[in-house]
Amino acid sequence: MSIDLTFQGHYAVLTLNRPEALNALNAFMIESLAERIEEIAGSEAQALIVVGAGDKAFCAGADVAELLGKDKNEQLAKSRQGQYVFALLESLPIPTLAVINGAAFGGGLELAMACTFRIATERARMGLPEIKLGLLPGYGGTQRLPRLVGLARALELVATGRAIDAHEAERIGLVNRVVSGSDAIIEGLDYFSKFGERFPSSMMAAITATRNEPVLGGRLRARGRTIFQDNADIGCIGGHPSIP
Repeated sequence: MSIDLTFQGHYAVLTLNRPEALNALNAFMIESLAERIEEIAGSEAQALIVVGAGDKAFCAGADVAELLGKDKNEQLAKSRQGQYVFALLESLPIPTLAVINGAAFGGGLELAMACTFRIATERARMGLPEIKLGLLPGYGGTQRLPRLVGLARALELVATGRAIDAHEAERIGLVNRVVSGSDAIIEGLDYFSKFGERFPSSMMAAITATRNEPVLGGRLRARGRTIFQDNADIGCIGGHPSIP
């Protein structure tokens, strides 16, 4: 169980390495992800590829078993920690790509949405099923999803919790492309190869301008601490009246 960081030329590759649990995110994984993002921010990497280990899942979401027996305040703290770490990922000053090579549900899809781009293999399925547990997406999904697919589609996906396949995800704008290969890293490298050998500074300026969000220095950290705080306060995890 780990978050592995490797480098291939000027590309950083993050691997969610917990295949026995479909790469589900527990507290250790979230903390490790933050550490790896800090390493990437201090490296010479010009782009980041995020993949899941194994051939079944990108990331199955938060580790629900870890939440059992936690009170509302503990669950809320976990939600805020995930929001902070995903905001760090989103604010990296390089383009990032999630290669959804299998299941991406709940926090796993929220992790993918925190990346600049997303591609999905043919066998990918994804969704935000939290509503079926009396919960809301806890890591910023209610904010990022509407930006990608529009408000009406986002509301439908959150309110029904239904899963969609790769082709529907591409059609509604949730992923940029569906790919046929089985090696997630190779697919990621191939996708970025279309951008040219080097990523000019103007690329991140364009991404930042499109998002209209700060990304540098202390402003990044301040944003990471506060992003989606209102969403957390209404009880993204464990906030439903029927859940203690």
